[in-house]
Amino acid sequence: VQLVESGGGLVQAGGSLKLSCVVSGRAFSAFALGWFRQAPEKEREFVASITWSGANTYYADSVKGRFTISRDNAKDTVYLQMDNLKPEDTAVYRCAASTWVAGTWNGDEYDYWGQGTQVTVSS
Repeated sequence: VQLVESGGGLVQAGGSLKLSCVVSGRAFSAFALGWFRQAPEKEREFVASITWSGANTYYADSVKGRFTISRDNAKDTVYLQMDNLKPEDTAVYRCAASTWVAGTWNGDEYDYWGQGTQVTVSS
């Protein structure tokens, strides 16, 4: 199973970015999916997750109302739309896939991880 993220970059505070993560190697619908981030010298942080069907989504309080997770099962892709970005959102963002737990914030419950994409928000 491979997860490949894209869409990161440099943006000014208040701007937007849309991250994508393509999953291959197994039926996409078998996975619940999540986004995590890690800033330099900080612990990995849960950002958002989505269930197998996409019917339910979950967010960290720090991004609620600004970020939106979605999935397109026809394209084997999960997205993270990030609006009103803040400098504290600067981090490497990684997508993750779980075959056994849906909607979890716990990174240990994800089986597969992407390499990550850098998001930098300037003030």
